[in-house]
Amino acid sequence: MRNCVLVVYSMFLYAMLSAAQGKISSQWKCDKPSDQHSIAVPDGDGHNYGVDQGKCTSEKGSMGDAKEQEGTYTEFGDLTGSANHNHGVFVVTLASGDKVFYHYHGTQLLKDGSIASGTNKWTLAGGTGKYKAVKGEGGCKGKGNADGTSTWDCEGSYSGVE
Repeated sequence: MRNCVLVVYSMFLYAMLSAAQGKISSQWKCDKPSDQHSIAVPDGDGHNYGVDQGKCTSEKGSMGDAKEQEGTYTEFGDLTGSANHNHGVFVVTLASGDKVFYHYHGTQLLKDGSIASGTNKWTLAGGTGKYKAVKGEGGCKGKGNADGTSTWDCEGSYSGVE
């Protein structure tokens, strides 16, 4: 009897934990930064530190039943030649009005000053409303578009939504 109770309890706990987790599969189209600041580093040609901010629009994706609508990125970049190593915060606004905070770091390869391709890793660092305790992790792969925008395909998982 004791083993039966333990098995039932374990199955219940597993079901609860599984239900609390979700998958993220999103696509974002991001504009060029709307606000940019750059400072040259005097250790050689083409080395700059920059701070950028811009907007992205969700092409597809949701967190549970809440559709992702738009995002704002704010990032610090270390630009050397044809590469940008960056880290920042991406704030996503959901259709419910709640916000979700992503912290990320990554690398973009540049061509003629625009993104050619890139990758990043992210972690979820909370949010607002029912997403205030959300946690998760994942990554994105991006490519530059002819119009100067970039498209990012992102995958990951999350838990902690109320």
